Amino acid sequence: MEIQLLEGLDSLKFGDLPVAVENTLGKPEEIENVGEEGDEDLDTIIWNYDELGITVFFEGKNNHVLSCFETDHENTTLFGKKVFGMNEAEIIDLMKSEGFTHIDSGDEEWGEKRVSFDEALIDFYFHNNELVTVNWGVFVNEDGEIEEFDDFEDDE
Repeated sequence: MEIQLLEGLDSLKFGDLPVAVENTLGKPEEIENVGEEGDEDLDTIIWNYDELGITVFFEGKNNHVLSCFETDHENTTLFGKKVFGMNEAEIIDLMKSEGFTHIDSGDEEWGEKRVSFDEALIDFYFHNNELVTVNWGVFVNEDGEIEEFDDFEDDE
């Protein structure tokens, strides 16, 4: 399983319809619907594939499309390197070697440390300095269109 930043996972691409995901991965083991609190414009459908170690997120309001993946699958690769088994410093070095230098990190309330690379829209979650999950995706609007972004500084 190769993480493709801002693109998808293997042959699945961000913006794909649920039917394309089902044709590739099969029926999900569990489906969750999550409405964004206070946001009438967006809701999220989550498909869980526990056997594959993948969670698939679809976003939109008028048209749900593939927007995000999360995985804990031990054979997942990024830039041709297996990420599970790498520690935080090794992940940071890998991302920096590929030109991703905007790093944000913090401790989550559930106890994991998050290391994010905003320009790549990827988050790495660590527990006791061991990578436990990777989450990556794109921004999607209510019509299911991928939104372009080119500024990672806070414009507010």
